[in-house]
Amino acid sequence: MNVVTPFEGIGASVRRKEDVRFLSGRGQYTDDINRPGQAHAWILRSQHAHARILKIDTAAASAMPGVVAIYTSADLAAIGGLPCGWQIHNKDGTPMAEPKHPVLAEGKVRHVGDPIAVVIAETRSQARDAGEAIQVEFEVLPAVSQTTAALAADAPRVHDDVAGNLCYDWHIGDKAMVDAAFAAAAHRVVFETTNQRLVPNAMEPRCAVGDYDTTTGEHTLFTTSQNPHVIRLLMGAFVLQIPESKLRVVAPDVGGGFGSKIYHYAEEAIVTWAAAKLGRAVKWTADRTEAFMSDAHGRDHVTRAELALDKEGTFLGLRVLTHANMGAYLSTFAPCVPTYLYATLLAGVYSTPAIYAEVKAVFTHTVPVDAYRGAGRPEATYLLERLVDVAAKQCGFDRVKLRRRNFIPTNAFPYQTPVALQYDSGDYFSTLDQALKTADWAGFEARRAEAKLRGRLRGIGISTYLEACGIAPSAVVGSLGARAGLYEVGVIRVHPTGSVTVLTGAHSHGQGHETTFAQLVADKLGVSIANVDIVHGDTAKVPFGMGTYGSRSLAVGGSAMEKAMDKIIAKGKRIAAHLMEASVEDVEFDRGTFRVAGTDKTKTLTDVSLAAYVPHNYPIDEIEPGLEETAFYDPKNFTYPGGCHIAEIEIEIETGKVSMVNFTAVDDVGRVINPMIVEGQVQGGVAQGIGQALLEACVYDADGQLMSGSMMDYTMPRADDLAPVSVATHTTLCTHNPLGVKGCGEVGAIGSPPAVINAVVDALRDYGVEHIEMPATAPKIWSIIHGKTV
Repeated sequence: MNVVTPFEGIGASVRRKEDVRFLSGRGQYTDDINRPGQAHAWILRSQHAHARILKIDTAAASAMPGVVAIYTSADLAAIGGLPCGWQIHNKDGTPMAEPKHPVLAEGKVRHVGDPIAVVIAETRSQARDAGEAIQVEFEVLPAVSQTTAALAADAPRVHDDVAGNLCYDWHIGDKAMVDAAFAAAAHRVVFETTNQRLVPNAMEPRCAVGDYDTTTGEHTLFTTSQNPHVIRLLMGAFVLQIPESKLRVVAPDVGGGFGSKIYHYAEEAIVTWAAAKLGRAVKWTADRTEAFMSDAHGRDHVTRAELALDKEGTFLGLRVLTHANMGAYLSTFAPCVPTYLYATLLAGVYSTPAIYAEVKAVFTHTVPVDAYRGAGRPEATYLLERLVDVAAKQCGFDRVKLRRRNFIPTNAFPYQTPVALQYDSGDYFSTLDQALKTADWAGFEARRAEAKLRGRLRGIGISTYLEACGIAPSAVVGSLGARAGLYEVGVIRVHPTGSVTVLTGAHSHGQGHETTFAQLVADKLGVSIANVDIVHGDTAKVPFGMGTYGSRSLAVGGSAMEKAMDKIIAKGKRIAAHLMEASVEDVEFDRGTFRVAGTDKTKTLTDVSLAAYVPHNYPIDEIEPGLEETAFYDPKNFTYPGGCHIAEIEIEIETGKVSMVNFTAVDDVGRVINPMIVEGQVQGGVAQGIGQALLEACVYDADGQLMSGSMMDYTMPRADDLAPVSVATHTTLCTHNPLGVKGCGEVGAIGSPPAVINAVVDALRDYGVEHIEMPATAPKIWSIIHGKTV
């Protein structure tokens, strides 16, 4: 077999193994799966944001060609509603409001896109034609779509049993300390902003195929999911009441997720239930417009923040009030996003001694909101980094010096923040200095002057950020309301000839896991990555795992693999010691070779693995045959990537159009396994961040109609909207996982939006602009420049 070269292990920019099949069109996505005799599902969705369902007439639709069955909520009465995976408690200790989330609307529809009925037919087009023939009689009711408006005393109720549309009223921090800090402050800065709602737009729309074996009673769901085991748990135990031994969930290649494919969706339960009901496979695939009104949305915060500073600019206290839109129902992990993934990050990279945050979560007649790339951390970073710039301007401080003055010192780690988290490592000064140098911050004013001569407004913006990812200890998150553990599993199977199969509960949806995970094995076991196979996404093959989100794949999943490889090496040493007639304590292992210390006696991993499976000369009474080990890793803490992003932009005065000129990202993501993959992850995240800052907004009118329900109305960034992105890393190792990794998948989307908006505000400084809300569109900027009302 091939032995690994030093260029395949940790730190090497190995080209992605999986790209061969992706670029040649040989990937297998859920929509590529077609089961024998399958039927097709089409879902009738509400065109109203809020209405009472008076009557559903399916007679005409049922008689149409190819129709197999039509189901409404009455048919699904015996199954449960979609469960929420996280419970938040109010300030007074009472649990949050948790209204039922039916698979198909019961009695009322509560947002545009709420599913009402499902049509099963021989073809997708027949199902759609029949669905459009269903007659539904509605009593249209008043709706509320805006977050703060939903809290008004006279606002329409989304759920009759939820007073004031308030899901929860939560807080964190020490209010008395913050009040005292403000009383002693020389400067008090107030900042209000909206972090707009976004629609995730993965390349691959969601798809689900339900299959059922009438002989064995086994259910199989193929689905576009980031965590198939969690889907099996939620759907099997809480919705369809299927024993896990009879339910297999398979998530094959997934074309992007960004959080939107974490959750258990109604369509998964529908096709699984219908397949068993009909005794044949049922397939559903979303089109893009359907995705806009059925995939969980992201962000949607309205916030007021106040910062207290002394006369030298040292931060004394931070006070935050956020209203977070939950949409019409609670999505799987929605409640934790504006609380434990947002408010606990309000310290950022700063040593602010006192912080108090309140979060009020609100129901509205809109699509449910849940985690989207970054999940709470982009909202916290945007608020904090815009607030620091506003404070610098109002109080007369240099924005870079103000940040540097308040950074957590490098000798202060581990650092306990006032909002629960304890950071284990970081060096914010070095990432700042490296970014300033790379972006040529000192030479910017000359570039601004040159742009002015060309009739352009040039601006530069900075963001120094931190995030928490690799969501951490099961016991801790359990005490905070999580209804699942957040460990991960790794199985290392060394075959008789020395090749390796890795089974992981993590899931890849574009991150390059098949390469990165193979590099871990190459580095530690000395096996060429060509001889390492990564298996994921199938509950029938992989022990229970928690999937991929929150940049947890390496920090949690990779650590589980590392622990399993330690077990492999420990057992291998015992076998090698027997084969070489040596003491186990004298056997050393290094990248594929077992050696008796101080001698030339060696055995390769292949020698040992063959002996393990062919135990002719083997202490079988002392060691079991085979060479396979399983390990679970429950993280000890979050990991804390951070860094500095700098955006440089130009504005065309005649049109208000913003052009990205340069973007610099210097990130501390811990130990870098594959620099090329890190660079790609950061660049992709920056593209999403630029999209939010300048282009994207999910807009509802006052009646709850989705005004940005297609690519014609929702502006995604294109190549010419972006800029060259200079990516660099400065490493401080994570101190509490065996790999020293922190995570890189979300940093680009977290650090970039405030850097871009800070740059836009800087470019507009001569127009008296202190803040501009995202997205900073050309018409909005043109109106500012030309004195019109925004």
